[in-house]
Amino acid sequence: MKKSKLLIKLSIVAVLGIVLVAADHIDAPSTTGTTADIADFYAFEPTEGSDNTVFAVDLQSNILPDLAYGTFDEDVLTEINIDTNNDLVEDLVIQAIPRDGMMYFFGPYAPSSTGISGTVLTDYPLGAVEISAATAIVETTADGVSLFAGPRQDAFFFDFFQFNKVIGGEAPEGFLAPEDAMDPFDGTNTMSIVVEIPNSMLGETTGQNALGVTVYKTWVTTNSKQ
Repeated sequence: MKKSKLLIKLSIVAVLGIVLVAADHIDAPSTTGTTADIADFYAFEPTEGSDNTVFAVDLQSNILPDLAYGTFDEDVLTEINIDTNNDLVEDLVIQAIPRDGMMYFFGPYAPSSTGISGTVLTDYPLGAVEISAATAIVETTADGVSLFAGPRQDAFFFDFFQFNKVIGGEAPEGFLAPEDAMDPFDGTNTMSIVVEIPNSMLGETTGQNALGVTVYKTWVTTNSKQ
């Protein structure tokens, strides 16, 4: 069994449920500008009534398209954590780690340790995909798992400049109407990791969202090699 130990949790974004989004752009000083910095995490059904779940992790936001495409740090392990018994502790993990232009995926499996450390267990390969550049590359495995890794346009919309004025007491008018707001993230990229996976590989859902629909409780962590 080949193992690689990674310690020191660098960034975390949590999502409870399906079709929900968490955002945490460029506000973790120790990780900003690297693919350890989690920007967004999406978990959703690809179509209504589908038997699959899509997990999409956006890392390192604000990459300008006219610059060279960003790269994934080979010392950073991205981990999608899934709680299957409603105790808010990961019972299954899906891991992604880059090597030599490829993104390798492992899991879903029960981790040997939970919390702030992670171990890459290559005994549980899920698949691999070439990291995309200008053209998107998707790999679909024999198990029906679809994989992607590479730059994608940032889907986040937020008037960051007006927000700073509001919290600084410089904007008595408050936030602007959508047609007047500015989106500094428009036209910028993130480094994205996407997994579409059959629910049969994830087990039963135990959480419940605001609509009363049973869902997976899931969150993302990034760990740096030590």
